[in-house]
Amino acid sequence: MKAALDLWVLLRRRSSSDADPHRLTGALAILAFAVTTAVVLVVLGGFLAFTARAEAPGAGDDAGFYVMLAGTASVLLLVPLATLGGAAARLAVARRDARLAALRLAGATTAQVSTITILDATVQALTGALIGAAGMFALVPLVLPIEFQGRAFSYGELLPPWWAYIATIAAVTVIALVSAGASLRKVAITPLGVAARTRPNPLHWSRVVPILGFAVVFAVLLETGQAGIMVLVLLVVGGFAMMNAIGPLIMGLVGKLSARRARTAAQLVAARRIIDAPKTAWRSVGGVALATFIAGMTAAIALFSNAGTSNPEEAQLFGDMATGGFLTLAIAGVVAAVSTGVMQAGGVIDRRSEYRALSLAGTDLRVLDEARLRETAVPLLAAVALATGGALVFLLPALGVAVLTTPAVAIQFVLSVLGACALVLAGSLASRRVVRMVLA
Repeated sequence: MKAALDLWVLLRRRSSSDADPHRLTGALAILAFAVTTAVVLVVLGGFLAFTARAEAPGAGDDAGFYVMLAGTASVLLLVPLATLGGAAARLAVARRDARLAALRLAGATTAQVSTITILDATVQALTGALIGAAGMFALVPLVLPIEFQGRAFSYGELLPPWWAYIATIAAVTVIALVSAGASLRKVAITPLGVAARTRPNPLHWSRVVPILGFAVVFAVLLETGQAGIMVLVLLVVGGFAMMNAIGPLIMGLVGKLSARRARTAAQLVAARRIIDAPKTAWRSVGGVALATFIAGMTAAIALFSNAGTSNPEEAQLFGDMATGGFLTLAIAGVVAAVSTGVMQAGGVIDRRSEYRALSLAGTDLRVLDEARLRETAVPLLAAVALATGGALVFLLPALGVAVLTTPAVAIQFVLSVLGACALVLAGSLASRRVVRMVLA
């Protein structure tokens, strides 16, 4: 045990060097854990605030409906938040795998490697989660001016209870430990395979099977008129789960098509990276798929808002639904941008030998930047197209072609999607500094 602790301290000291990529990787993982924790606590605080309003004496008849809408938005936001948390865990694991494999090949025991892995994962996750929990107090004032049900929430209403902080920090740490455990199992069994960077098995078409089953259930419920509010909410959540299942497969196909049509070195490099890691390509833009779907739903609400109503309660409800949709869209877009930036920077560090080889071979830095940007832009366009199709599947049966022919709805949808895409591309461009550091 003491030998493992000494070795872990020694490795931590070496990673504190500016020249060691482990330092930047660790900082990125901590940043991702911090953002995940902060946003989860803000979203949870908002949901509990709506719940408290509904349980208060004199609450309106629609208070329960607000709770359901807040719960739906919270569940939908779990998709990009889980992606960001997973990105943090995988980022730490990617660099840890190579180091632990080298230790195993050098003679370190499984117990020593296990101790180092647990310490590494726990320290990074706890540090990020604690920073995020503290940062949440700075984020709450940003949503204070937003009004729901005719009045804004107070600062105290949006603060979650003490147990929420403990539960969130524990959940983030568990995610990191589970990822570390999977990494440890792989290294313990085949350290040589990890050191040799063996490629994972390719994706299989069996991912399409759940999609077909989901489509049948959706069609039956819609045809029989059994799709109540709660059922529709479950269908929306299930639709995102199906989209995440088929997303990597779509990214692989898009990568192959891009490789066939590549005319420049940057296009070919970007296409090959998408083909080699379709899951990573989907994770980097999956949050935009969610944002696109939310943008479609929010824009559709404009049909009812613009139609006008003599009932002030209905007018307030539609206005609050639009406000909540835009708030959810903004959170999803920001989380997706952070996730893309973290994954892009981590990818640069993981492929630093490839970047150096290309640079030494005479590849211009602008070509590398273009390839990295296309590595995000191509999956981004595919994800937006996929999510737009999914949104239309839900909206057309309920609202008809008015969703497509109303100018206000179309303009609002396009602007919302462009805003989310701009945030993600900005996150991708933020990794340019990492490329310069790797090539320095």
